[in-house]
Amino acid sequence: MDTLINLMDGLAAALTPQNLVWAFLGVLLGTAVGVLPGMGSAMAVALLLPVTFRLDPTSAFILFAGVYYGGMFGGATTSILLNTPGQASSIATTYEGHKMALKGRAAQALGTAVIGSFVASIIGTLVVALFAPVMVEFALNFGPGEYFALTVFSFVAVAAVVSGSVLRGVTSLLIGLAIGMVGIDAQSGTARFDFGAASLMDGIDIVIVTVGLLALGEVLYIAARGKSAPNFAAIRTGRPWLGRKDLRRSWKPWLRGTALGSAFGPIPGSGAEIPTFLSLGMERKLAERRERRTGEKSEFGEGAIEGVAGPESANNSSAAGTMVPLLGLGLPTSATAAIMLAAFQQYGLQPGPVLFERNADLVWTLLASLLIGSVMLLVINLPFAPLWAKLLKLPKPYLYAGITLFSVLAVYAINTSVTHLVMLLAIAVLGLVMRTFGVPVAPALIGVVLGPIAETEFRRALAASSGDPSILVSSGISVGLYALVLVAAVLPLIAYLRRRRATARATADVKEPAERP
Repeated sequence: MDTLINLMDGLAAALTPQNLVWAFLGVLLGTAVGVLPGMGSAMAVALLLPVTFRLDPTSAFILFAGVYYGGMFGGATTSILLNTPGQASSIATTYEGHKMALKGRAAQALGTAVIGSFVASIIGTLVVALFAPVMVEFALNFGPGEYFALTVFSFVAVAAVVSGSVLRGVTSLLIGLAIGMVGIDAQSGTARFDFGAASLMDGIDIVIVTVGLLALGEVLYIAARGKSAPNFAAIRTGRPWLGRKDLRRSWKPWLRGTALGSAFGPIPGSGAEIPTFLSLGMERKLAERRERRTGEKSEFGEGAIEGVAGPESANNSSAAGTMVPLLGLGLPTSATAAIMLAAFQQYGLQPGPVLFERNADLVWTLLASLLIGSVMLLVINLPFAPLWAKLLKLPKPYLYAGITLFSVLAVYAINTSVTHLVMLLAIAVLGLVMRTFGVPVAPALIGVVLGPIAETEFRRALAASSGDPSILVSSGISVGLYALVLVAAVLPLIAYLRRRRATARATADVKEPAERP
């Protein structure tokens, strides 16, 4: 009851005209920045940090929260329309969202993304407000062994579930892990796979990999296809609303994605990429099961609305979950949360259990502003979905020239280095080759993001146990995750054996009547 009273007091403070203006500016700025490849909400908050020094802490953090939530949705816009995610958390949305756009359902894809973001943000924020102490206690149970088990589970789930072929999925994952190992080893200081080039000692930035594989890789693939490439000018923009069938297909993925994101958000190091990819894989497997049970053909691979609804809701609910360790432990679980921690320190505030007691007004106003920002996102973006969809009406040469220009600028802005542009071109060629041979890029991206984390946590765990590998399976969480790994690895094999047996049985049934005298 006290929690609800505190939240109501926070809402009253957040609904003042001044704070509403800051929330609106944050959401608007976050949406605009999220559209730009390589920018993301973390860079926007970092740029605003010195500007907001003269603001009072409550107004500043309402602005930051609006940017955070706005950036989460803004990244989905270019993911759906141009197959170019604005930030890493929007990668999973590209797979079905862009195919929906190519089928003339860009407005529906954007609509389900913004409604899913709204539903997930509201539920996720309420879960954080009501169960923050329980979620903090859950996050504290994760040590190096549990983190490593979590990354292994993510590897297997993405490679075996998201991609259609296990072999191709594992191949893509290994490519991503190899890219993620480039640079100086953080533990020993040894340079790896740098080929004697000083520019590779810092590794290959995730922005270069994401933009190269998804954006420029797609541009090269479209150019290589020539006249057989899709004609965007012929694509219909669609209605600005979702039909009954779309809503019926979307509401369950919204809730499932919200549950996944809420579970992974408080875990340090998990990021939004894991729940979004897991949501995509879950919806795909459920669609395949539904196809076997009812005969209703799965649209996955051709533009399934479930593949947009699930990942986008997981994305935004995980964003709400990151507030739990940030406010309750002073532990950031994302780049944006890390910059917000610096903002707390700038104002002389120390996040942690004491923050809820000494600065309760700030905490509850901040949480209430997340609810308000979610409503603003819905009001601002839903009516503009058909307008955004009309970007596809641009002539193809201008459209892809624009994608190339923004991609190059995003990478060049990292360090103003021409070498990074050469890396970008090399990664783009790799993306072209992978598409040509049907190798999915999703496992490669998850390998690049989580590979260094898995290596670091593995070595931390062994260092803490003096080399005893039993620490990797010393807790119920680790054992449970490894059990899920085993299930995720065995299920595709069982499905393959069943298909093979059914094919052999059908062949035998056909041959048997023919052999009778």
